[in-house]
Amino acid sequence: MFRTILLALVAAFAVAAPAQASRVKDLGSFQGVRTNQLTGYGIVVGLAGTGDDNLAYATQGMTGVASRFGLTLPPGVNPSLRNAAAVMITAELPPFANPGQRIDITVSALGRARSLRGGTLIMTPLRGADDQIYAMAQGNLVVGGLGVSAQDGSQVTVNVPSAGRIPGGATVERSVDTGFATAPQLRFNLFEADLTTAGRVAEAINREIGQPIASAVNGGSIAIDAPDGAEARTALMGRIENVLVDPGDAPARVIVNSRTGTVVINGAVRISPAAVSHGRLTVSVEENPQVIQPEPFSRGQTAVQQDSAIRVEEERARMFDMGAGANLSEIVRAVNAIGATASDLVAILEALKQAGALRAELVIL
Repeated sequence: MFRTILLALVAAFAVAAPAQASRVKDLGSFQGVRTNQLTGYGIVVGLAGTGDDNLAYATQGMTGVASRFGLTLPPGVNPSLRNAAAVMITAELPPFANPGQRIDITVSALGRARSLRGGTLIMTPLRGADDQIYAMAQGNLVVGGLGVSAQDGSQVTVNVPSAGRIPGGATVERSVDTGFATAPQLRFNLFEADLTTAGRVAEAINREIGQPIASAVNGGSIAIDAPDGAEARTALMGRIENVLVDPGDAPARVIVNSRTGTVVINGAVRISPAAVSHGRLTVSVEENPQVIQPEPFSRGQTAVQQDSAIRVEEERARMFDMGAGANLSEIVRAVNAIGATASDLVAILEALKQAGALRAELVIL
């Protein structure tokens, strides 16, 4: 199977064309134009006896919900919460979201609730990192998990019944000012910093606009001079996002997952001249103890005679030569020729790296 994977990698790189142009929007994003995390604490009601059952913070939350409607519970009386559960609500507020728009939310049990199936979230405010309310959440949960228990203690659980989602379950109450309309310049940040790519993005923007408005500040950011006003900047950003750029080649990397034996080699990896010898040594010890019985009336004692056999087998080490500048196809072909396994390949790559022959970053996961 490992050999099949390596051959597939070779085929993929063999037929791959030179780096194709990518849209600017696929390489990064404008500073400030991002999602914002929202969280909230609430109560889910309507559960079929799978709730928290008098959990302290669930009881306090339920008391607070009741007080909102003018209901006051007698002192010392805690409501039974078998049909309710304390939950945490999480959501992402997309950029440019305006009041009245709806966003999806995720609801997760906070305590000992076994299942949220069939529950309804009571109106809950969702707050941002600045502790301001940005959305209000409420609605019926969609739970993909299922949990069933019997009287003898046996249980069957499918997926995770203690978490669910409410599509469009929150209404945006406040928008987030991205600041792109008032900032002195627009900043475009690359997802992966690369000096070559940053320079090419700036050149492509200038070529598209016809003016030198963009400059690479560093390997991960491009500064863009933009006109004042949200409308003009929005039009400019939309135009820039669709500019085609030939990104720089990825740095040479070999990724090794030591737990699964997965090895990924990108097409930029090169090998300096090197000779590799690889073989296996197997040592086996076989024990065949024998019981020796004394002759009748000899007054001897029964004894155990050890019989050990040690066998050493060493496969003939096969050597292969790595020519100067060997590429991915040649590396894989040479490794396949000696029948190396995943662990063998890792050992060979590590040895090449130590010898200074592997021109790539070796990343061990």
